[in-house]
Amino acid sequence: MSFNKNQIAKLEKSGYRFVGKHGHAAVKTCHWTRQSIVDKGVCYKEKFYGIQSHRCLQMSPAVPNCQQECEFCWRDLTYTQTTWEDEEYDDPKTIVDEAIKAQNNLLCGFYGNSKANRKKLEELKNPTNAAISLAGEPTLYPKIDELIGEFNRRDFTTFVVSNGQCVDRLRNLENDPYQLYLSLDAPSEKIFNNVCRPRIDNAWNNLNESLETLASFNSRTCIRNTCVRGKNMENPEGYAKLIEKADPDFVEVKAYMCVGSSRERLTMDNMPLFDEVKEFAKKIGEGCGKEIVNESEISRVVLLE
Repeated sequence: MSFNKNQIAKLEKSGYRFVGKHGHAAVKTCHWTRQSIVDKGVCYKEKFYGIQSHRCLQMSPAVPNCQQECEFCWRDLTYTQTTWEDEEYDDPKTIVDEAIKAQNNLLCGFYGNSKANRKKLEELKNPTNAAISLAGEPTLYPKIDELIGEFNRRDFTTFVVSNGQCVDRLRNLENDPYQLYLSLDAPSEKIFNNVCRPRIDNAWNNLNESLETLASFNSRTCIRNTCVRGKNMENPEGYAKLIEKADPDFVEVKAYMCVGSSRERLTMDNMPLFDEVKEFAKKIGEGCGKEIVNESEISRVVLLE
């Protein structure tokens, strides 16, 4: 089942806004969206890929659902549902329409802010990028293909972040996202099981199958590695071999950030410094023929290409 009313109320208190009527899709404004509106900085995706932070819609069609309970996840994992159990769910058009409306409502206070960039205030009414990565595993939503297609028809760029567990759903996408991410947070099955804590069988094999499938996509592709000090920042050669298998356009190596419910599982000691992330990324790149081409120190992330 999707979230109940009490769970939705708790999440909305923390900034989520649920859309549709079935309690599985939501938006939440990103820190960098708000910062950009008052010209105090932008997300690294703007620096790396040209995605305008003030026009970015951070959302998910499957907030309650994920096959993993990663230690570093910011979500409250007590809500996690490993499979899609609902026979009824909201359609893509409803989700997109209401997500845009919810985003505008969340940002309406900036119209009274004298520090807000007036040009950006007009532009943000019509977001142009969907970051389908807020929470949960988006490919568990039965209509993920149609959702991407709906955004594509509205001339959005789409950044879809997946854990690679729904192999067939990824393989059978007819609507390519603008950029497809696969999360690769371990160089071996043992570390994967300890850090990503899968709740289904054959999770490591599923991930490897998805990595092998990545090269077949016509869209831009990216491997995302979340670095957790003391947990998965070892064996860069192992990461490099897996990345070679996927042959992505980009690799993002990013520090775990000690925020949200992850603070119940990890501590500040698990959050690597930017220099540590950069050095680890350099070693991964040396193993798979990629080099650092961009970086954002404030977000503790580097880009390999």
